Amino acid sequence: MPTFRLLLPVLALVLAACGGAAHAAERVVVGSKRFTESYILGEIIARTAQQSGAQADHRPGLGSTAVVLEALKLGSIDVYPEYVGTIETEILKLPPGSSPETIRRELRKAGLAYAVPLGFSNGYALATTDRVARERSLRSVGDLRAHPELRIAVSQEFLGRADGWPGLARSYRLPHKPTGIDHGIAYDALASGRIAVTDIYTTDAKIAELGLAVLQDDAHYFPSYDAVLLYRVDLPQRAPQAWQAIGKLEGRIDTNRMIRMNGEAELRGRPFAAIADDFVEGRSTPPAAGKAQPPGGLWSRLFSDDLGRLTRQHIGLVAASVAIAVLLGVPLGAAAAASRQLGQPILAAVGVLQTIPSLALLAALIPLLGRIGTVPAIVALSLYALLPIVRNTALGLEQVPAGLKQAGLALGMTPPQRWRHVDLPLAFPAILAGIKTAAILSVGTATIAAFIGAGGYGERIAQGLALNDGTALLAGAIPAAVLALATQLVFELLERWAVRRG
Repeated sequence: MPTFRLLLPVLALVLAACGGAAHAAERVVVGSKRFTESYILGEIIARTAQQSGAQADHRPGLGSTAVVLEALKLGSIDVYPEYVGTIETEILKLPPGSSPETIRRELRKAGLAYAVPLGFSNGYALATTDRVARERSLRSVGDLRAHPELRIAVSQEFLGRADGWPGLARSYRLPHKPTGIDHGIAYDALASGRIAVTDIYTTDAKIAELGLAVLQDDAHYFPSYDAVLLYRVDLPQRAPQAWQAIGKLEGRIDTNRMIRMNGEAELRGRPFAAIADDFVEGRSTPPAAGKAQPPGGLWSRLFSDDLGRLTRQHIGLVAASVAIAVLLGVPLGAAAAASRQLGQPILAAVGVLQTIPSLALLAALIPLLGRIGTVPAIVALSLYALLPIVRNTALGLEQVPAGLKQAGLALGMTPPQRWRHVDLPLAFPAILAGIKTAAILSVGTATIAAFIGAGGYGERIAQGLALNDGTALLAGAIPAAVLALATQLVFELLERWAVRRG
């Protein structure tokens, strides 16, 4: 018994250490869509979880609802900010006005749940400029029916959503054929008169800044868009401390606060992380006044702290995808050169891959590979890199003189030996030119990978599009262009070396 009492403090320390280790092991991955409000809310959720001691990562700007939802279902992320109307009509395809119990039951079938109403609603609406509204007597969405000549452009997601344009046009019998436009640049297009009407989020800060007229939804087409958190149903059990901290966000963000935070990003150019820090630390968010660029302008944005990380990620994506494309493309090109029956189908197949839109291919690969981020990005980039490698390999091998091939065989070489010592060296310049083209194209295409959380310079470009921030766009586009030029220089030097070596 005395011995047991002496061991009690030791056991207590061990249990405390185990508890601390278990607590520190909690990990939460937060996702967000590619628009200002979602970026900000994603940062707030991640920082709130970090305050509980958990490891929380934010995967920002994961494209549209379809992409971020697939990431949630696959477990690539654990939680992201969503809206009840979107869950109801777009995700679950339920009729508007479905009961919370019905929504929860249908979500649970997919292993998901929603909770933590944040305290505000951000719905869809249509808006026009005050001048157009006065000239055409536009007060409600229904008034558009009398003006089929007005040019309407809406966001690509709204154009195809179940609660978006198709249903809205049917409900109001609108004759217009809208075009797609990125949400980040729609306001400038509206203000400059290039378009007359666009879809908006009701918490956008630019509504008041531009003095827009929001058209009334007098038919009550749009459902309620209360902001909530959509999460994997096992998250509260896997990370109880983090979830408890996240749950305290309930009701803490009212509409005015959300509009002010959006304004800080869109009107004053403040980083999403800084805005989230202010909220989490309890600092007030002043009304955004005037347009201000971040300190230092383009130069400081180019060489900000994330440049090294983004460069490593971008180079890694390009190098891995081109390497895989070479391993696949050279044998395919050799097969195409060796057999006319195989050549046409192979070249046709790799050519068709080039016609698939990059975002569509990335979105399709997520459920196939069961993850987001680097793996589907590398697979997609490898497929896009195949065409120049396969085509140049086939062309280079076909141009090897038949006499040299016969001479190799006459010298006693086996066909594989002749291919290795005669055909391949003579075709090497053409093959290398194909690899160079694939690498340069991959540098540009890799920027799209940021839309599924693979990082790279595309992160800056995606944020620039979301904020209509030209400086952020240039801060991502310029390094990508420099990397493309550097890639071309490296291959030029490699080609000269190869020529000197014969």
